[in-house]
Amino acid sequence: MANTDFHLQFQEFEDDQGFIESNQGATTVTIDDPIKSRKQRKATGTALEEEIDPLDSNDKTEVKNRIIGSILPWPGKNFVEVYLRSNPDLYGPFWICATLVFAIAISGNISDFLVNSGQPKLKYVPDFRKVTMAATAIYSYAWLVPLALWAFLTWRNRKITSLVSYSFMQIVCVYGYSLSIYIPAVILWIIPSEGLRWFSIVVALCLSGSVLVMTFWPAIRDDKPKVIIAIITTIVILHVLLAVGCKVCFFSTYEMNSLSDVHNKTLKATSTLSS
Repeated sequence: MANTDFHLQFQEFEDDQGFIESNQGATTVTIDDPIKSRKQRKATGTALEEEIDPLDSNDKTEVKNRIIGSILPWPGKNFVEVYLRSNPDLYGPFWICATLVFAIAISGNISDFLVNSGQPKLKYVPDFRKVTMAATAIYSYAWLVPLALWAFLTWRNRKITSLVSYSFMQIVCVYGYSLSIYIPAVILWIIPSEGLRWFSIVVALCLSGSVLVMTFWPAIRDDKPKVIIAIITTIVILHVLLAVGCKVCFFSTYEMNSLSDVHNKTLKATSTLSS
């Protein structure tokens, strides 16, 4: 009976705080841990999304509006005053140039494949050098031309104080966004039709060139007439050279190849008959 009473007696345990202090290496679990862990996971996921995508919704909307404004220019509207103001960005111009580079390289290789698809003996090999060549041409144009234009406009602004001055970042931003119209135009160049290609070049040149001319007109309109003509002519010529150069260097002329084949066959037939 004594043993039974001994087992039924209440025993006092040491304080929880002392037990925890004596077992500092132990892991404690609370009931709300799953809730906290879910919240922590959500917070961590949000932080990762912010690190991966540094632009918020307002910035994305602004970039989209700038792309639309560069593709559909309105007469009399200055791209800097309407879209950039004092907040130019490099995100849009950088990715527009990168997209254009890969669009040129991929479309050029597809165009070459379509041109040579009728020759069974010819083994087609993609030309990856087009990526390097396109990147050199596009990024050189998007950075070196704005640098030269900014230096010239800064020099003229010191002589004529009434001229509107643009920062280097604003000029780079204008040139970068003006190239966005060439992305759909380059994709159309896959179609082996010289007429369609030249038509898309003319449309892209008119739209993007008008953005450049309307943007830089306030910066040169109070200058001397000869200087105005020289600047506008230089801007337009460089823009035309970029578009025509990309078309000639990266895209095969299907119709010209076909005409040369017909001419060669005609010469062979003529020589056979004469012999």
